[in-house]
Amino acid sequence: MPRHESSRAASGTRASIAAAAARLMAEDGISDYHHAKKKAARQLGLPDHVAFPDNAEVEAELRAYRSLYQGEEHAEMLLAMRHTALELLELLAAFNPYLTGSVLDGTAGEHAHIDILLFADSAKEVEIFLLNRGIDVGHGEPRNEKVEAVLQIETDTVDANLIVLPPHLERVSLKHRDGRPRERVRATELRSLLPG
Repeated sequence: MPRHESSRAASGTRASIAAAAARLMAEDGISDYHHAKKKAARQLGLPDHVAFPDNAEVEAELRAYRSLYQGEEHAEMLLAMRHTALELLELLAAFNPYLTGSVLDGTAGEHAHIDILLFADSAKEVEIFLLNRGIDVGHGEPRNEKVEAVLQIETDTVDANLIVLPPHLERVSLKHRDGRPRERVRATELRSLLPG
């Protein structure tokens, strides 16, 4: 097979995996991109060594899928999550909070969490702050060695992950696993994303 045909076939395979992975994330609530891509490749009957699409390709397909199949319902759910996120950013203002993740980028589904970065001297002070306000706190597993703790709380819409980092990392650009910069916004920027 000529090289241009094999590269076209490879990009077609990548696109198929991206679309199937996006469907799995939207319908089954899978949040881990790599897991969704592996499962999609398996469902498509592809070999284990196939080249996967990157996370940005899957994210684009997920946005398209939600827009096409979940349109208005998804938009209403996302708006409710963003309102809740704004309330949390305002509540946690003392800890320099930022919204990040799927609620910010618009790919959040019914199984998503609100992800908020906090920059505090210690996770304990954040936990005490929440407990003093009658908010029950659970603990999640940090996925990065820079993260001091992941505090989990329930909200009226979906659960939230409060990702506590040391203050000196606030100025550092955090990245996704695939190397893309992780978007994050403060309350004022999030407010501008919400309808009047």
